[in-house]
Amino acid sequence: MKKGTKLILAALVMMVSASGAYAQATATATATATIVTPISITKTVDMNFGNVAVQASTAGTAVLTPAGARTSTGGVTLPATTGTVAAASFTVDGQGAYTYAITLPSSALTITSGSNTMTVTTFTSTPSATGALTAGTQTLNVGATLNVAAAQPSGVYVSGTPFNVTVNYN
Repeated sequence: MKKGTKLILAALVMMVSASGAYAQATATATATATIVTPISITKTVDMNFGNVAVQASTAGTAVLTPAGARTSTGGVTLPATTGTVAAASFTVDGQGAYTYAITLPSSALTITSGSNTMTVTTFTSTPSATGALTAGTQTLNVGATLNVAAAQPSGVYVSGTPFNVTVNYN
């Protein structure tokens, strides 16, 4: 009988061990995604340096700030009759109070009048580098530096292609 009891006891131990090895536990989770309003940028005003005069012997620059103020260097002067002066202006729209990165042109933009050219460089913006939406919108203004050669021929100079300002959510 001892042998039979030992066998039954061994079988019970194996059954308990086997049922412990196959025990399971299950948990559940849900998946969630939030779609945010896509960020967008729309030009509202083109950049215009206004009237600029230059000396015959000295090159210079006209600097247009994002606020629309102008200063000059070298042989460039800014006449009292200013013409149309405007920093480029854009409206950035998106999600609530999100922040975004601003990318301005890094290479020179060529503007032409007939066969004559000048370059626009050193783009700056307000806000600079990073903007913050308020109720999903913000105005972004862009200024730059106009490089004028000595004895630059008169004319209305315009870029053949527009310049890009890029915004991306942070």
